[in-house]
Amino acid sequence: MVCVAVITAPRGTADILPAEALRWQELEEAARAVFAAYGYGEIRTPIFEHTELFERGIGEATDVVDKEMYTFRDRGDRSLTLRPEGTAGVVRAFLEHRMDKGALPVKLWYRGPMFRYERPQAGRARQFHQLGAECLGTQDPAADVEMIRMLATLLRKLGVAQFTVLLNSIGCPRCRPAYVERLRAHVAERREALCGNCRARYDRNPLRLLDCKREECRRLTADVPLLVDQLCDECAVHFQQVREYLSDAGLAYQLAPRLVRGLDYYTKTVFELVSADLGAQDALGGGGRYDGLIETLGGPPMPGVGFAAGMERILLVLAKHRPAPAPPRPDAVIVHHGSVGRRVAVRLAGQLRDEGLWAEIDYLDRSLRAQMKQADRLGARTVVIIGEDEASRGVVRVRDMVSGDEREAVEEELLQLLRRKGG
Repeated sequence: MVCVAVITAPRGTADILPAEALRWQELEEAARAVFAAYGYGEIRTPIFEHTELFERGIGEATDVVDKEMYTFRDRGDRSLTLRPEGTAGVVRAFLEHRMDKGALPVKLWYRGPMFRYERPQAGRARQFHQLGAECLGTQDPAADVEMIRMLATLLRKLGVAQFTVLLNSIGCPRCRPAYVERLRAHVAERREALCGNCRARYDRNPLRLLDCKREECRRLTADVPLLVDQLCDECAVHFQQVREYLSDAGLAYQLAPRLVRGLDYYTKTVFELVSADLGAQDALGGGGRYDGLIETLGGPPMPGVGFAAGMERILLVLAKHRPAPAPPRPDAVIVHHGSVGRRVAVRLAGQLRDEGLWAEIDYLDRSLRAQMKQADRLGARTVVIIGEDEASRGVVRVRDMVSGDEREAVEEELLQLLRRKGG
């Protein structure tokens, strides 16, 4: 016999098996409830987009566009990219469907897989999942706070009580260019001592110098001037109002003057919610304001703010502090013997399923005893037994697997009996 190698999942991807999917469903249901309470409607965008969307939206000087995107040419020789993040696609849909012409702000949320070619590690994969929200059409600082509070509310609803809100402002196109030049000048004499990534960022994306995690680079840039101290009047007032609203909400935060985020579209407020449970990759989610992105993608001058959270990272924290959800149990396992009993079992299982009940029957021609053991393994509280005698009389035997009590019932009353027992 020829041995054929088993094909495994590509590096940086993972299968979500049924037991683990219960946690995912719990997270998704909690997110849907929280977003609904804040008035956000779900949007689902394509998994791949035209490459230009991300080059223009995220910025060609970012690591995401420069190094991490999965880009390919289709049969029509068009350049397409698997989405590395969600905001650009949401804004594209917002403009394509002329949502900017309706009532503002437009409040949208999304969830789904994203793709980046990175070195796989805990909390970071090549196919990963995000959920996020966007509030388009307002520059009110209260909308910034809504984003932070909405993510914090979701985490608490799930039982993640320990996290820290990091907050900064990175200014706007009026005040940031002057700061960038000061930053370059301050670092110029130390440039060659920086890591390779930082030397490249010096010319292309200087703000990211503040974001390097290497200890030597952080030491060399420890005394650089801080952007938050050099904001224009508009950005300073906006940031102060964000801080006041957070304090009014009783939501504690830490100022993080080196927090810049990794995408070019951010302006003014940036934030992250981090957890000590995650190690080096400690961000559960983050976001900020992007007042120029809509215009960059061909729309009118219009502000926006949003966030994205890593679903795998949230689930990693949940797994450390909460037991996995109990697996569901069948409402009934139908145990049968004899050819006539089997025919009745197949029919009854279908009828119960049509009524929304989970009914299981044996497909492996097991003995009556083996079927009962399988019912026990599945955690069934009720077993319905059908043999040749029961089938001939139009009855079934209903056994309570907890108490051991057993009674006969006619087929017509089985549904009501199961509903009363709660499965």
